[in-house]
Amino acid sequence: MLGGCGGYPEAGRAASGFLVEHDGFRVVLDLGYATLPRLLAHCPDGAVDAVVITHEHPDHCVDLNALDRVRHFRGGPDRARIPLYCPPGVLDRVGALEPDSDLRDSFAHHPLPAGAYRVGPFTLTSVLLPHHVPNAGIRLAASDAVLAYTGDTGPTPLLTELGADADLYIVDATHQGGTPRLLLTAGLAGEYATRAGARRLMLTHIWPGSDRGVSVARARQEYAGEILVADEETVVEV
Repeated sequence: MLGGCGGYPEAGRAASGFLVEHDGFRVVLDLGYATLPRLLAHCPDGAVDAVVITHEHPDHCVDLNALDRVRHFRGGPDRARIPLYCPPGVLDRVGALEPDSDLRDSFAHHPLPAGAYRVGPFTLTSVLLPHHVPNAGIRLAASDAVLAYTGDTGPTPLLTELGADADLYIVDATHQGGTPRLLLTAGLAGEYATRAGARRLMLTHIWPGSDRGVSVARARQEYAGEILVADEETVVEV
C-alpha cells in the first residue's frame, strides 16, 4: 500500500496508490500525492512494468508527473516506455503540469475503460463507474488470484460485477455516513463486497482526519469477511 487517503494526504500518509507484484512483474495502481517516494523505496529509479490510473483527479494521478521526471532524468535516452493504462483525461491533466514535455516519451498509453488487456501475467479489465470525471474500475486477474479496485465511485450495481469473487476487493470508503452520490461510505463498501462475494475487503480513499477504526466498524455491519485498511506500507498477499 503506497497510500490510502482521499482528497489530500494527512501528515505521514499519502493519497491513493498501490503496488501489485506477481511473478516479478510490477504494476502500479494510481499515483496520488506523496506516493512516489514510497514507490521508489521498493522500485529504485521507478522500475515498474506497467502503470494503471483510474481517473484524472490529482489525488490519484499527480505523482505520475514525478515518475515521468524520474524516468526522464535517470532512465537514459534508450529507456523503454512503460505501458500506461488510463482514461485520456489523465494525460491532459498531468501533461498540463509540464506543457513543454510529453508524457508519451516515458509512457505508452492504452485507454480505459476498454476491452481486456494482457498486462504481463495479468488480464486487465475495466468498467466505467460514476464519479465527477470518468473513472475506470479495475480488475486484475492472474492464474491463481483476482484483485479488484474501484478507484473513486458512487453507488452502482456495476460494483457487484467488478468485485465478483475477488480475492481482494479494494473499495472507496471516503465517508463514514451520509448518502454521497459520487463517492461511497464505509458501510456501502461493505455492502458491495458482500454482494460481490469478495473474499477480503480493503477500505481505501478514507477522508483525512477520519478515525479508521470507525470506518472498519461501519463496514463490519455489512460485511462478515476480513476487513483491511489501506495503511501505508502494509503488505498483503492475495
